[in-house]
Amino acid sequence: MIPPVEELIKKAQQNDLLAFEELVALYQDRVFTHCCHLTGNEHDAQDLAQDVFVQAFNKIKSFRFSANFGTWLHRIAVNLWINHVRRNRKVITFSLDEPLTNGEGLLFRELAASQENPLDEMERRELKDLLNSALDRLHYDYRIALVLRELEGYSYEEISSITGWSLGTVKSRISRGRKALKKELARGHWIDN
Repeated sequence: MIPPVEELIKKAQQNDLLAFEELVALYQDRVFTHCCHLTGNEHDAQDLAQDVFVQAFNKIKSFRFSANFGTWLHRIAVNLWINHVRRNRKVITFSLDEPLTNGEGLLFRELAASQENPLDEMERRELKDLLNSALDRLHYDYRIALVLRELEGYSYEEISSITGWSLGTVKSRISRGRKALKKELARGHWIDN
């Protein structure tokens, strides 16, 4: 039987590595999903999630039971992601449709087949890529607000707790983020103005 989260946290604060490993096991899926929403891809999400748990381990003694542990982890993720975005503003993209060249000619990328109807899968991927691309073009404050509210379903109060923003700022950034996202999507002619 797994001890309650509070007990695991207290043990981890006393340098109990096994207790911290149990916390990781309990929260890793939620943290990874959160990181996927922030980064827009699984590779960067894995790196971010790992950094979240490293920082959580290093700062576990500062955890004050006034917040939910999952919310505390999400706040660490948001802060790490903001710092990453600020340091690495340049994003490199490439097309899967463009062939690769090597010394012997052109190589074309092939995608594996799936069980899903190819047309439905293509439309779903295009929509997801379009949404992620539009989110990437938003200011990171708007992206964070929209990810937490629309993709992860947090309340305004929870977003305020995670980000450290006032309730008014949360509402404003969600509203402005929605408008900015709609504008970005309209540029791609996917929605009507």
